[in-house]
Amino acid sequence: MLPTTLDEAVSALSAVPAAVPVAGGTDLMAGVNSGQLRPAALVGLGRISEIRGWQYLDGHALLGAGLTHARMGRPDFAALIPALAAAARAAGPPQIRNAGTLGGNVVSSAPAGDTLPVLAALEATLIIAGPEGGRREIPVSHLLANVEMLHPSEVVGHVRVPLLNAPQTFLKATGRTGPGRALASVAVVLDPMHRGVRCAVGAVAPMPLRPLEAERWIAALIDWDGQRGLAPEALSAFGDYVAMACIPDPPPAEEGGEAPVLPPAALHLRRTVATLARRGLGRALA
Repeated sequence: MLPTTLDEAVSALSAVPAAVPVAGGTDLMAGVNSGQLRPAALVGLGRISEIRGWQYLDGHALLGAGLTHARMGRPDFAALIPALAAAARAAGPPQIRNAGTLGGNVVSSAPAGDTLPVLAALEATLIIAGPEGGRREIPVSHLLANVEMLHPSEVVGHVRVPLLNAPQTFLKATGRTGPGRALASVAVVLDPMHRGVRCAVGAVAPMPLRPLEAERWIAALIDWDGQRGLAPEALSAFGDYVAMACIPDPPPAEEGGEAPVLPPAALHLRRTVATLARRGLGRALA
């Protein structure tokens, strides 16, 4: 089935409840090839032109769920949402970036999804198409945390992202050179209007993590009316604060027991997150 509008896609899914919507298919086909998925039918979203671009709307960007990573990585998009463009460019080799879509990254909710920490830091929302022309909006973070789920026959149509017109960064650590699966990733977004810093850490948990206390602490140290720069010691402390919040120490042992320690792999991951957070904030403030 190849609908040409969101409402046609919803109707197709309603007619065949076992059908699965597919855009780029990078995650779906990986599951099919591994034998984990056997969809009864597919509803292709590739011909729905309304979800393949973006537009400005009341201080927000309305991004089509069908935007590919390759398209988001181009300079014109990077000027709009730099951190999301950086995440899209880091999403994998060219064949993945050319096929994979923003909506697919969100719906599959893979822990290492590169766009997810950026969307979490930007506090983006999803616009979901449902039966009878219905539309509803939920925060991206709610879907990723399973607080709200897609209902049967619903399709993610757009992602609404606030345009902060402020520096933002995305950094990613992988286990090899070149594009690859993230071991950890960090998005940092400045919000000068509200004198805030937003940070989200990806790949270290089932969903992106927001170290809210670290955000508030570092925001209070920034001279928002001046140069905004911070001493290296403050940047390092922020990185450590973020890393400890996302990869905490084990709970203390019972009285008389041996004090628990993090395994070496977790300690290495904590150091990686601290480095990414420190560098990400430093670049945003530069």
